[in-house]
Amino acid sequence: MSEIAFLAAQHSEPEGADATYSEAVLNGILAASPDCVKVLSAEGRLEFMNARGVELNQLDTADDVIGLNFADLWPEQERDKIRAAIRKAADGEIARAEGFCPTARGEPRWWEASFAPFRPVAAGPLKLIGISRDITERVRAEQALRDSGHYLDALVRSSSEVRFSVSADWSDLHHLAGGGFIPDTAASNSDWLSTYIPPDDRAAVRAEFERAIQTRSTYQIEHRVNRVDGTVGWALSRAVPLFGAEGGITGWLGAASDITARKRAEADLHELNETLERRVVQHSADLDRVWRNAQDLQVVIDADGVFRAASPSATRLLGWAPEEMVGRSLFAFTAPDGHAASRAALRQAVHEPLPSHRNRYRHKDGSHRWIAWITTPEDGLIYCYGRDVTLETEQAHDLLQAEDALRQSQKLEAIGQLTGGVAHDFNNLLTVIKSSTDLLKRPNLPEERRVRYVEAISDTVDRAARLTAQLLAFARRQALKPEVFAACDGVRAITEMVGTLTGARIRIVTELPEQSCYIDADPSQFDTALVNMAVNARDAMAGEGAITIRVSPVEAIPAVRTHPAVTGPYVAVSLSDTGSGIPPDRLDHIFEPFFTTKEVGKGTGLGLSQVFGFTKQSGGEVTVESEVGEGTTFTLYLPRVSGASHKPVDAVMPDILIVGHDTRVLVVEDNADVGSFSVQALIELGYLPILAANAGEALAELAKDADGFDVVFTDVVMPGINGVDLAKKIRRLHPGLPVILTSGYSHVLAQEGTHGFPLLHKPYSVEQLSKTLNAAARSRRGK
Repeated sequence: MSEIAFLAAQHSEPEGADATYSEAVLNGILAASPDCVKVLSAEGRLEFMNARGVELNQLDTADDVIGLNFADLWPEQERDKIRAAIRKAADGEIARAEGFCPTARGEPRWWEASFAPFRPVAAGPLKLIGISRDITERVRAEQALRDSGHYLDALVRSSSEVRFSVSADWSDLHHLAGGGFIPDTAASNSDWLSTYIPPDDRAAVRAEFERAIQTRSTYQIEHRVNRVDGTVGWALSRAVPLFGAEGGITGWLGAASDITARKRAEADLHELNETLERRVVQHSADLDRVWRNAQDLQVVIDADGVFRAASPSATRLLGWAPEEMVGRSLFAFTAPDGHAASRAALRQAVHEPLPSHRNRYRHKDGSHRWIAWITTPEDGLIYCYGRDVTLETEQAHDLLQAEDALRQSQKLEAIGQLTGGVAHDFNNLLTVIKSSTDLLKRPNLPEERRVRYVEAISDTVDRAARLTAQLLAFARRQALKPEVFAACDGVRAITEMVGTLTGARIRIVTELPEQSCYIDADPSQFDTALVNMAVNARDAMAGEGAITIRVSPVEAIPAVRTHPAVTGPYVAVSLSDTGSGIPPDRLDHIFEPFFTTKEVGKGTGLGLSQVFGFTKQSGGEVTVESEVGEGTTFTLYLPRVSGASHKPVDAVMPDILIVGHDTRVLVVEDNADVGSFSVQALIELGYLPILAANAGEALAELAKDADGFDVVFTDVVMPGINGVDLAKKIRRLHPGLPVILTSGYSHVLAQEGTHGFPLLHKPYSVEQLSKTLNAAARSRRGK
């Protein structure tokens, strides 16, 4: 008896029966039922739902639905039949209804809902008990059955496959629809095996249907078949047995598919596989011959550099048999000085091909061979191809040594040329000085001649200083004093001087932009460079023609000589002449020191060297364009900056030869003769000098009494601590004590500058020395 029927029986108990019995029965049903059990009022309002009902409806708790009308929980299209079933149960009958109602979480469900009246308490109000059973799977199965019936019917009617039926013992073919693949038959055919199956396949077909009859199982076989067009094709045939009421086979229904294309493809694939197998065998044999006959080294290594395989060529190239290398690290065979580079190459080769790497391998006889490698990683291994490049490496090394020797020879030749030029010019200058000093020694020398000889010595020293400055400029070793100034202003200021140097028959033309083009360079060296180029142009024009000076802002330096183009803000200052031009074979030499095409005594050959050195040291470049008979254009490219600096106006100085006034000077000079001369000169000018032979002595003097000195005057080039480092120490230890540097040449100054300290170039005059010291002393006293 179902739960609903049992409860209906409870409902028919006479009034006054034991009410607890019905309650006990209800509790048992609630506990044991696998379905959703509910208690409703006679009007259909939910009063109770068991735990299984909460679970099946995917509710959080029963409280979610208690108090609601049960019919209202169903979709609108299902509510009427649920209300009708509830009314019927309230009238005292058992009622059922089926319908679709999703769970609280929206999961689709079909339910069979049953309702029955009962009174949980005798003489109490009528209640309804409802049981909802999940019939989702049943509904879906029925729907699938209906769908499959329609599908099967449509499939059979639309199929292009062969369909057939045969007798129970396969002796008669009752019917066959060939589907355009094999001939149809509508009548019984007892000779179907000969009609449809080629001779070679008949035994296999007969064996298969005999097996199917004996085992009462599905018949299935692939066989050749005679097609409608008279050719032989392939079919996949299946048939299932039909059983009668007593369990015997009454016949077979079957279908066959055209698999001709597939069988042909399989045959082609089989043939291809056989061909590929032959090719693989042949390819493997070819690779083995390549491996065995390789002249170069072929190896396989793992990520740790351990040999996994080595070609027989290893014996010829390195003396090692392959079995002596396999299982050992490559570093056991490479020269130790190349291990670091080889490890780096190995790390790269694990992940990507190495374009080229070479290292030295140890031959079994103790010698070494250079091997150049190309590698490819695959599946955790590195496949390496190595070529013996020992001979070409040694030849390259020999060539490099030869080139070094040639460069050294050329350098020595250039030094010899430079030395000869310096010696020639300085000997000329020294001849003047020597002759003048000899004449000064003659007794009873008239005052007028004495003055002339002294002036000759002074002028010659000035020329020697200019010569030294030009050499330093070419070598880019001069200490520049860069300032920010307008290149146009510099050109305007020097134009008059250029005109004086070139003479009246040479016309000077300037082409200047409206905007100011500021550069950061040494203005004195800038002027000197312009003068040197102008003098060079004057001589190229034989004193007659035109010189054009142009200034323009540019955004790059063009490619010149061996240097690529350089982008950036620059100012181009060019000087063009209408002279004879420079032959192409001499263009590469014009900036060399002492190189000149002028007659002996007409020039030192250092003018363009100064232009070259100044421009390069200023961070720029110089180019030259020339055509024989048409003239030459030199262009300086100097870094362009924004704004101009403002130089302080020098205070009016008193007579510089009588302003010592007991100013205390610490002179630091490692050359005894120069130091002694400087001290004597300062004493005669009224200074109080103390001489220190090196930085150590100077620091010791200052440690005793730094306030006892008004200024420090130090050479730059000294053994131990140089003058720049000494000046920086004094600045740190004794702030406010002025330091003046002096040098004829210093690579420190050329590379690093003066670090803000005043610099007096050697050779200096007594006037320059006194002026510089006096300015420093006045600044210390605050005057």
